Parts: sequence; structure tokens; C-alpha cells
Amino acid sequence: MDARGSDRATADGAPADAVTAEGTPADGATAEAAVTDTAITDGPTPDAETRAGGASRKRTWARAVRRAALALVLLLLLPTVAAETALRLNYSGTPERGTHTRDRDAIWLGHAWIDGRKTDADVTALVRRLRDTGIRDLYVHAGPLEHDGTLPASAYPKAGWLISTLHSRAPHIRIQAWLGDEVAPEKPYAMHLERAATRSAVVVSTRRILDAGFQGAHFDLEPLHSGDRNYLALLDALRSVTRARHAVLSVAAHQIDPLPALHSFWGTVTGHPKWWSQAYFGQVARRVDQIAVMSYDTMQPLQSLYGGYVAQQTSLALEVTPESTDLLMGLPFYHENRFGHWARAETVPAAVRGVRLGLSRTARDRARFGVALYVDFAATEADWTAYREDWVR
Repeated sequence: MDARGSDRATADGAPADAVTAEGTPADGATAEAAVTDTAITDGPTPDAETRAGGASRKRTWARAVRRAALALVLLLLLPTVAAETALRLNYSGTPERGTHTRDRDAIWLGHAWIDGRKTDADVTALVRRLRDTGIRDLYVHAGPLEHDGTLPASAYPKAGWLISTLHSRAPHIRIQAWLGDEVAPEKPYAMHLERAATRSAVVVSTRRILDAGFQGAHFDLEPLHSGDRNYLALLDALRSVTRARHAVLSVAAHQIDPLPALHSFWGTVTGHPKWWSQAYFGQVARRVDQIAVMSYDTMQPLQSLYGGYVAQQTSLALEVTPESTDLLMGLPFYHENRFGHWARAETVPAAVRGVRLGLSRTARDRARFGVALYVDFAATEADWTAYREDWVR
């Protein structure tokens, strides 16, 4: 109770003393009357009864609040525990034989490869690193796009050098321009895909990046909300350009709802939907040549839970990705500890095992399938070793 409440309690108690004083027998009053008055004044006063009743009601209210809080915790906790248990079970079992690289893997490369920081020696080392792996595509960061969809040529000054040097030493490798930006409505200051002029500018930027020698355009626009029709319209326009140039159109995709309509619930609670519905993922996959799931930053605290999550994501994506589209599952080649990502849990071995389990259960013999490594500049030797030993073999 606060100070003002204490003052009120003291004032409420004052009449008890007044009654006692006023209850002193007057001259000539009988002893019986005095006894009677004393008996009356010795009992609880009306104010005391009010305070006792109030305290009882407060205790009852406190118990009700505690019970409601406990019920709410259980309501939230039990489904979470059930979901995590399901993920752990999803990580059990043995992957089928043959669930290894199909030589359609990819890796994201940082901007240093085309802004002048890398040298001929670096390209030689990269070619040596990629030899005897399943990596076919390089997503070389050539952006970011401006918020209006434009891309100045100054963003990729050494692209021609990288492309020609790599092709002379590893002709089987495809080099795609990795283009990205933040998008509205979640980032209102960023790219507005609902504006036709912005989408048109992205298309023009793609034509120019292909003119520079890239064999494909890889888009990473975030955060994209599930059901965004403007994004689908952009992909339709881009597909016309890439097909005419015999180039690849690929995208980095959000994860799929691990529970039905979770993106809607999560978006309402946090303002960031995070996941796509499985149906929307399929709509995107049907519009591109290659789709790479960003299957990291999952909020899972243990390797077994993360691996089970990746197994589930792999199955969900396989179910709706057409056979004509390359499906790639992302591997975490980086080590951070922050909300949503625990380096001790999101490891390459756990991810690869999850990928193989999901592939085994859903489409073991699928040819157009691979993994995508994120990202070159944060990778360790342990990451590369795990990729080679667990996936390439």
C-alpha cells in the first residue's frame, strides 16, 4: 500500500478511540450499563470490519490473478513444449543412403569480390576451395539496390574482372549477382514494391547487371510478408528478362510456417510475421529457377531442435517446390549469438543432418536439390570440413 493508502487507514481507525471515550459511563449510570457499553466498544468497529473484508477480497483477487497467470503460462508453454518435442523427434532416425550433394549447391559471397579488395590470388584460393565440392552457383553481392530500385554501376566496379577470371579457371561455375534491400511496409523508409515505378526500376537494374556479364540475378528482399502480391508481380516481370537472356532467376526465401498460420499470429504479436505460408512459398517457387531457403536464425537453442526444424523445413519446401525449380536449403556458415540465433545450436552438422532427413522422408531421389552456404567471409575451416564430410562425401 502506498503512503496515501497508509494515511487513509490511520484516519479510518480514529473513530474506534472516539467511541471508547464517548462510551465512558456518565454520572448515575448503572454498572450494568457500563458493562454493556464496554462490551459493545470492546468488539470490532464497523471500520475494522470493512478493513478485514477488504483485505479478504484483496487476498481472493490476488489468488485469482496468480491462477490466471499460471493458466496463461501453461497455455503458452505446453504448445511450445509439444512443438519442441516434435522437433526433437524429427531429428531422430537415419538419413537414407544417397542423400548427398547433387552438384547444385551454392554459396553467398561478400561485396569484397567486386569492389577491388580481392586479388588474383584470392580467386585462385577460391577456385581451389570449391574444387571437388558440389558448389555450382556463386551469389556475389553486387548491391544493395537503392530504395527506388535503381543500382549504380559504381556498386560493382570489378565485376567484369571477377567473372572473366573465374570463368577461365572454373568454367562450370555460374556467377549470379546478389541484389537485396529492405522493403516496406515493415520498413516504411525502404523499398516500396507496391509502386510500379520501383518494380520497373528493379527490372532495368537487372538488365544492366546481366549486361555486365552475370549469368543470373539472385534477389534477397527482406522482410517480405507472406502473401505479398507485389513481390509476385515483380518476379513475373523479372522472369521475362532472365528467360530472354538465358539467365537464372533465383531468390532467397523466408522460412515456412512450422505451425499452421504461425506467420499471422507472430505478425500480430510482434509486428514481424517472419514466416511464409507453405502455399505462398509454392507461389514464389513456381516463378523462379532457383529458391534458397534461409534456414537459419530459427530461435532454436539446441542442435537437436535446430536439426529437427531444418528437417521439417526441408520437407515443407519439397512438398510445394516444382520439379523444374532448384530447391536449396541454407547452411549457417557464420557464428553469432543474438536473439533468434545461437551459434552452439545452429551448426553445419546439425543443418546437414536435418536436410538429409527431410530429403529422405519427402523426395529422396529429387535431382534439383542442394544446399546454400551463408556466408564466405564468416566461414571457418570446421564449417567447410562439415560440409565436405557430411554432405559432399
